[in-house]
Amino acid sequence: MSNNLLIVESPSKAKTLKKYLGRDFEILASLGHVRDLVPKQGAVDTAHGFAMKYQLIARNHKYVDAIAKAAAKADKVFLATDPDREGEAIAWHITEILKSRKLLKNKPPQRVVFYEITESAVKNAIKEPREISMSLVNAQQARRALDYLVGFNLSPLLWRKIRPGLSAGRVQSPALRLIVEREQEIETFRSQEFWTIHLDSHKEKQKFSARLFQYHAQKLEQFSIGSESAQRKIIQELSSTKDAQVIKADKKRKQRSPAPPFTTSTLQQEAVRKLNMTTARTMRITQQLYEGVDIGGTSVGLITYMRTDSLSLANEAVAEIRSYVSKMFEPEYLPKSAVLYKSKSKNAQEAHEAIRPTSIFRTPESVRHQLSAEQAKLYEMIWKRTLACQISPAKFDVTSLDISAARPDNLFRASGQTLVFPGFIAVYQEGFDEPDELGEGRLPELNVGDVIPIDKLYGEQHFTQPPPRYTEASLVKTLEEHGIGRPSTYASIISTLLEREYALLDKKHFVPTDVGRVVNKFLTEHFTRYVDYDFTAKLEDELDLVSTGKREWVPLLEDFWKDFNRLVEDKKNLSRKEVTQEQLDEACPKCGKQLTVRLGKRGKFVGCSGFPACDYTRNLNGGQATAETVVTVEGRNCPKCGSGLVIKNGPYGKFIGCSSYPKCKFIESLNKPRDSGVLCPQCKAANLIERKSRYGKLFYSCSTYPKCKYAVWNPPVAQSCPKCKWPVLTLKTTKRHGTELVCPVKECGYSAAAQA
Repeated sequence: MSNNLLIVESPSKAKTLKKYLGRDFEILASLGHVRDLVPKQGAVDTAHGFAMKYQLIARNHKYVDAIAKAAAKADKVFLATDPDREGEAIAWHITEILKSRKLLKNKPPQRVVFYEITESAVKNAIKEPREISMSLVNAQQARRALDYLVGFNLSPLLWRKIRPGLSAGRVQSPALRLIVEREQEIETFRSQEFWTIHLDSHKEKQKFSARLFQYHAQKLEQFSIGSESAQRKIIQELSSTKDAQVIKADKKRKQRSPAPPFTTSTLQQEAVRKLNMTTARTMRITQQLYEGVDIGGTSVGLITYMRTDSLSLANEAVAEIRSYVSKMFEPEYLPKSAVLYKSKSKNAQEAHEAIRPTSIFRTPESVRHQLSAEQAKLYEMIWKRTLACQISPAKFDVTSLDISAARPDNLFRASGQTLVFPGFIAVYQEGFDEPDELGEGRLPELNVGDVIPIDKLYGEQHFTQPPPRYTEASLVKTLEEHGIGRPSTYASIISTLLEREYALLDKKHFVPTDVGRVVNKFLTEHFTRYVDYDFTAKLEDELDLVSTGKREWVPLLEDFWKDFNRLVEDKKNLSRKEVTQEQLDEACPKCGKQLTVRLGKRGKFVGCSGFPACDYTRNLNGGQATAETVVTVEGRNCPKCGSGLVIKNGPYGKFIGCSSYPKCKFIESLNKPRDSGVLCPQCKAANLIERKSRYGKLFYSCSTYPKCKYAVWNPPVAQSCPKCKWPVLTLKTTKRHGTELVCPVKECGYSAAAQA
């Protein structure tokens, strides 16, 4: 019988640890947070020392009860939740629950922390338990209280002033501001013409190009040649000679050092650039790699803890990497001493190491067949980046030629580089948001005084480009540079902006919606301080001080709440019109009153300020809004009230609706859904039909909806489950297992390969 209880966060982590700790330990999972603030006003009592009112999370009741039952029987209780503030807080909440049930008498809980799930790391952690760090717990409580105070006070204001269902967040709002301000930069950008002048030449069979950088002894700036006529004049002068002369030739050796090992931020950025993974997807897969994957019958954690902004590596890990390099590469690939990296973060988070493989000898090739395609790609990237960071720098020969033409003070420059030693590049190269400007062109051997032919003189026209919209990678990078948020928050910030439809992803770039613009305008005009980048970053620094015990959390909340609450009260008197409407310097063509830009259900439009007396509207882009043509459905009446049926246009396309709306709300799809031919297993009164979710994903539901609400995501098959006898199976296709017959009853778990 187990006399030790070890509590972790996830079942997969529990499964891995069980294999290491054996029968002496019962290992149970909390499935994340077990308590949260009560979801109503007053959960943070600002009048009584910011006392926080918690309640059990409903979905985790049964897991908490199982932990409590096991704790009552155990001699020792170990808390092995994740090694960060969130994990520390979960450990504290579990302790508080067990204390309230009087289950910890004479057995104080012991906190154990490990940054990699390997047998040695876990057993060493068990030997060195510690007490719960209240500094880390209080930092998490302060963050949660701040997020609650902002959300529960600002969001209702947005509902009343803009639209129901909106939200404002302490960290998401500055992120939205970044996206909106970048879009405004793009919209106000005015492209400017400029020209560059180039010379093509050759030596023997090797061709190369040079660019004019000095004309009549004056250095050329970007806009020095601003028109076609100006470049034509220069070309005409330079064309007076057929030869040019090398007046300077420089050659030097240059080194490029490897990128440091991954932090959470850089991993998310690189996964977006190289693997096309979203930040949220990246974090889900790294969690799986950290918690353990079945390798040859044994569950092993493949990487260290994935929420970190530290760049350091354990001495043992560095020694192992250097050993691998010495075995697998030539001697010059191994630096004389270990390469050390220093974190740029003022207060690197609690995890002590960068993200690395738990063993560099566990190569991507050796584990590929035990991993899903996405797990394999991400593990390979982490493995290569870690290996590369301890390999010698790459070496290049960089050549630069200055060439005169027509006059000694007209100078062209040609640059090139040649890779002479690949170093770390043999393993890994960091990705970039923009193309790498350093070309790989090679120049011929030329010396000062050499005369070379001018094969071609020509000008190239250019136009300045607006700054690019943010991608997920560049947004995370910018948030980190501003000090907004922390490693564990970047993915949730992005998810919230997309889920609230404050921004959309267009070809992997963020574009703010009309609602996002209005929300941002309201916050930047009326809550300027709280969406200020520096203010948000300083608040994060204050939370870091709380986590290290250098700052008390309640005074921090008091300082924030005093001014914030006063501002919220002041802004309650704003009218919706002030927030959502912008006046135009234009009269209504229908009644003569002033026109305004307004926010409607489908975005911004131009309308008359005299509404409802005047109903003039037009599209924001200047096109006149036309009345929707009513198309009657011939030969059919509404099955509910007998009125005529018409074709209408909704936010998800055209549909058939009752002409007596809103008295009668009958609707049906214009395109008849595909019938699966499979009887609904719940009501047994109709078939399951194919439908589309609001995000365009196919699913299958009963044709009598909303009377019967049975639905499944995967195509149904009229075949009963051999295990639980449920009358329907579904076809599920994954890269790892191919197409399988799967029982839709979650508790059953039946699956089998589908026959071709």
